[in-house]
Amino acid sequence: MNRYPRNMIGHGPDAPDAKWPGGAKVAISLVLNYEEGGENCILHGDGQSEAFLSDIAGAAQWPGQRHWNMESIYEYGARAGFWRLHQLFTERDIPVTIYGVATALARSPEQVAAMKDAGWEIASHGLKWVEHKDMPEEEERRQIAEAVRLHTEVVGTPPTGWYTGRCSLNTVRLTAELGLPWISDTYDDDLPYWLEAGDRDQLVIPYTLEANDMRFATAPGYITGEQFYQYLKDAFDVLYAEGEAGRAKMMSVGLHCRLIGRPGKMAGLKKFLDYVAQFDDVWFPRRIDIANHWAEHHPHVRYDHPTEMDKDTFVSTYGSIFEHSPWIAERAFDLELGPAHDRAVGLHNALCRMFRSATDDEKMGVLTAHPDLAGKLAAAKRLTADSTSEQASAGLDALTDGEREEFTRLNTAYTEKHGFPFIIAVRDHDKAGILNAFKERVSNDTETEFKTACGQVERIALHRLKALLP
Repeated sequence: MNRYPRNMIGHGPDAPDAKWPGGAKVAISLVLNYEEGGENCILHGDGQSEAFLSDIAGAAQWPGQRHWNMESIYEYGARAGFWRLHQLFTERDIPVTIYGVATALARSPEQVAAMKDAGWEIASHGLKWVEHKDMPEEEERRQIAEAVRLHTEVVGTPPTGWYTGRCSLNTVRLTAELGLPWISDTYDDDLPYWLEAGDRDQLVIPYTLEANDMRFATAPGYITGEQFYQYLKDAFDVLYAEGEAGRAKMMSVGLHCRLIGRPGKMAGLKKFLDYVAQFDDVWFPRRIDIANHWAEHHPHVRYDHPTEMDKDTFVSTYGSIFEHSPWIAERAFDLELGPAHDRAVGLHNALCRMFRSATDDEKMGVLTAHPDLAGKLAAAKRLTADSTSEQASAGLDALTDGEREEFTRLNTAYTEKHGFPFIIAVRDHDKAGILNAFKERVSNDTETEFKTACGQVERIALHRLKALLP
C-alpha cells in the first residue's frame, strides 16, 4: 500500500471543546526542563562536551575535553536558577511539570525534594540530555527503560509522562510502549489528541519550541525579558479570544533553569504571570492534570481507518459510495493515502480524484447507474440501501399520485434529452426544491447537465461518507 504516515489533519475544523475545569478559556502548562547534570560531558561518559542551549555564543562541542565554561553555565541552572524559579512558582501557588533528565535528577537530590514538596509533577526527559537521532532503536529502547528505572529509584515514583526533546524518528513509538498517561514529543497542535499505539490509546500533549525560553539561546530569538513577555502575552491573548468564542485551547510554556533562571530573563516571565493573574478564567494545570481531564471528557473512540484496510475490505466498504461503481474505490486504494484520508472529507477527495480523472464514458457509466428519482425501481423497492435512505430523507417515498405523475413526466423528458437520469443530492433539498431544480435543469444543454450531474454525484458521495466516517 502507498501510505503517507504524517498526520496533516489532526482534529480538523471540528476540534472539540476542551471543557477545561471551571470554564477556563486557556489552560497554561508551565514546563520546567531540568537537564543540569545530564548534558553531554566527559564526566558522564560522553565523548564530547555540550554545545546546546547556553549563553555561550557559537558554542561547539569539544571532543574528548571538558568545557569548563559550559559546565558552569549548566551548574548555574541547578545552583541558582532552579531556586529562583522555585520561589516564584511556590509563592504564587502555580503548579509546574518538570521534564526531568533521570541522570540530572540523580545528581540533584535537594532539588528533587523541593519539587516533590511543592506538589510538582516530575515527568521523564530521558536518561541523558543528548541527541537520539542516530541512536539505534534497541539502544534507545534500552535507555528509555533505564531512564524509567533510575527515575523511579530517585524520585520514589515512576514518571507520569515523557518528553525526550532531542528525539529520533522512533522516540514517540517507543515511549508509547511504556503505557504512560501522556507523552509530548510533538509540536503539532494546541490541544491534546489520541494516538493509537497497537492495542492501547496513547494521549499526546503537544509541546512548544516557540513559547520557550530556549530562544534566548538561539537566533533568531529573544534578547530581553520584555521580548519574552510580549510574545507570551500575544500568544495568550489570541488563545484567550479563541476561548471566549468557545474554542478553548492549551498554551505550553517551555522553561530551562539555566536560561529563564537568570534575573533579566525571568523578569519577562514574572511580568507574564502578573498579566494573566488578572484573568479569573485561566487554568494552570500540570500535564498529568490535562491528561486526566482529557481522558475523562474526551475519551478516544476507535473506528476502522480506511488507510489501514486491505484492498478487498476497502473496496467492499467504499465501493458503493459512487453508485454501482466499485472501480473508483479500487483505483483510490492505490493512491498515496494517509491519516487525512481517514476522515470523510479526505477520503471523499481521494475517490473524487479517481472519478474526475476517468474518461467521459466511465463517468457516463456512473451517471447511468443512478436510479430515477421516485421512479420504477423505488416503487418496486429495488433501490440500494443508500438510495432508498436518500430518497426517503426528502419525502420522495411518500408522494401523492399527482406528484408521482409529475416526477414520471420529468424523468422521461430529462432522460430522453440527455441520455442519463436526473441526479441531485437530495439530502441538500426538500421535495419542493428538488422539483424546482428538476424543472429548471431539464431545459439545459446536455454538456452543462453532464457537468452538473457529475458535481451532484460527488456531493452524494460526500453525504454517504459522512454517515460512515468522522
